[in-house]
Amino acid sequence: MNRKLGYGLALLVALAAPFVGYPVFLMKLLCFGLFACAFNLLIGYAGLLSFGHAAFFGGAGYVAGHVLTVLGLPFEAGIVLGVLAAAALGLVMGLLAIRRQGIYFAMITLALAQMVYFAALRAPFTHGEDGLQGVPRGKLLGVLDLGNDLTLYYVVLAICAAGFALIVRTVHSPFGQVLKAIKENEARAVSLGYDVDQYKLVAFVLSAALAGLAGATKTVVLGFETLTDVHWTMSGLVILMTLVGGMGTLAGPILGAFLIVALENKLGDLGNFLAETTHVEWFASLGESVGIVTGLIFITCVLLFRRGIVGEIAAALDRGGRRREAA
Repeated sequence: MNRKLGYGLALLVALAAPFVGYPVFLMKLLCFGLFACAFNLLIGYAGLLSFGHAAFFGGAGYVAGHVLTVLGLPFEAGIVLGVLAAAALGLVMGLLAIRRQGIYFAMITLALAQMVYFAALRAPFTHGEDGLQGVPRGKLLGVLDLGNDLTLYYVVLAICAAGFALIVRTVHSPFGQVLKAIKENEARAVSLGYDVDQYKLVAFVLSAALAGLAGATKTVVLGFETLTDVHWTMSGLVILMTLVGGMGTLAGPILGAFLIVALENKLGDLGNFLAETTHVEWFASLGESVGIVTGLIFITCVLLFRRGIVGEIAAALDRGGRRREAA
């Protein structure tokens, strides 16, 4: 009941948000929140650390952008083909990486993702370092004009909410319980007769497809796609989002994504405000020090909040509940 109430309150806040904040920025937050949730499905519930999720996020964005810009297909086709491309890429990468564990699995995904990055750098349809520019938003079902930011916001909200609902359903399904068992004790899961590699592969492909959904949607929202989204730093960024928010929790990656993206976009404004208020010129350079600030946040979370923000809150509430029961 508490979980359903939380989801309902979050939905109400999301519905009212564009009347308070800038819709394009809010849509960017939603896309990165879905991206972090997709990654968390893999690491938080299957125990697989991928350093290659930028390949799915950016690859789907390139496919969606090309479909909408060059082929002139409708909005729905761009999103669907982007997701299918990410799922196909996830299947190929998963088949190559899934039989390894730990750091070897992570390094294989990183190497394969770097191959995708260099392919995007050289491929003619990606336009190299210039990227895809002027990606049209089109119309939903040929009727609803997505050029209006408010209209597009609610479409993006519906897409991200559907993706999140799929993750929640997956986690609470028998399939999700097997993934948790594999993460906790893979040898035990094998002894019970589960085809561990098959479960891992399905989880990998599903995570890749959802990451692709986030990437394709972001390309439509912002109207461009660049090499930044397929670079290894994007994979590192989504890991940071997940760890800061709370790995293995449903709401944690969303919170982590919101914090990191908001920090990247608003740190410069905050620095300018502090510089004007305190007359300390150093604050004006904060916008150029995003990497240092996010690094400090990561170190702080590792040292003080090992479960992430949401994980620590949940643990504290659980300890309080046990004390009350004991009393």
